[in-house]
Amino acid sequence: MSDRLSVFKTYKLYVGGKFPRSESGRVYEVTDPKGKWLANAPQSSRKDARDAVVAARKAFGGWSGATAYNRGQILYRIAEMLEGRKDQFTREVADAEGLSKSKAAAVVDAAIDRWVWYAGWTDKIAQVVGGANPVAGPYFNLSSPEPTGVVTVLAPQESSFLGLISVIAPVIATGNTVIVIASENSPLPALSLGEVLATSDLPGGVVNVLSGRTAEIAAPLAAHQDVNAIDLAGADDALAKDLEIAAADNLKRVLRPQPVDYAETPGIDRLTAFLETKTVWHPTGSLGASGSSY
Repeated sequence: MSDRLSVFKTYKLYVGGKFPRSESGRVYEVTDPKGKWLANAPQSSRKDARDAVVAARKAFGGWSGATAYNRGQILYRIAEMLEGRKDQFTREVADAEGLSKSKAAAVVDAAIDRWVWYAGWTDKIAQVVGGANPVAGPYFNLSSPEPTGVVTVLAPQESSFLGLISVIAPVIATGNTVIVIASENSPLPALSLGEVLATSDLPGGVVNVLSGRTAEIAAPLAAHQDVNAIDLAGADDALAKDLEIAAADNLKRVLRPQPVDYAETPGIDRLTAFLETKTVWHPTGSLGASGSSY
């Protein structure tokens, strides 16, 4: 029998590429579906939420300005690192969702595959939703997608890892930065994901992970004037209604909660949900004395 003392993990927030404790100093107990204690998770405050917005806004210029190819490389690097820590995430998902080891491993595999899938879309989505538009006149008319900005995402409550990946990856793949509120009852996989992001090539502030009481953290973010959009995937009907009203104050884009089977192959809806379309007109001009145009 081992005489070693257990080394319990201290989970922290992930904000601006760093691992702060909650400004409030509060924690709350995280248990498995049977009530067994797993860890203490930081309980984020309104100040933590505001700090996350500052970090996300600071990172937006560099991330949105990176080439789509470069973003795809970075997302693929994250998938590589997730693959290397697959055993850890399998344990955490099994504890969080009450799954057997084999079922949890299948969920983690699907989550990593989902991340790779979105990594492949970074330099292709513009070709799908943008292009040249026919016009009646001597003009080029070109439409291209651009990221919306800083996006708050309420992670799914029941799908602690596959659902989490499914709502984060498309937001950053298209050049946005994100503040994600982890599942209230199962935040540990999300907090561990922050450790992977910190040791990948992802710039600090592109993804910020908060844990705690979903309604408490989401309220100031929905009303924040420097948040451009909000995904209500993890909100119940009552909370979603309150947040949608708060979001209307600065005309945030709002993605309403809807039934989703995260095991199914996603379409591009979440990729396009937080994109704006920029349309540019340009005269075609003429070639030489003949007056022919191009």
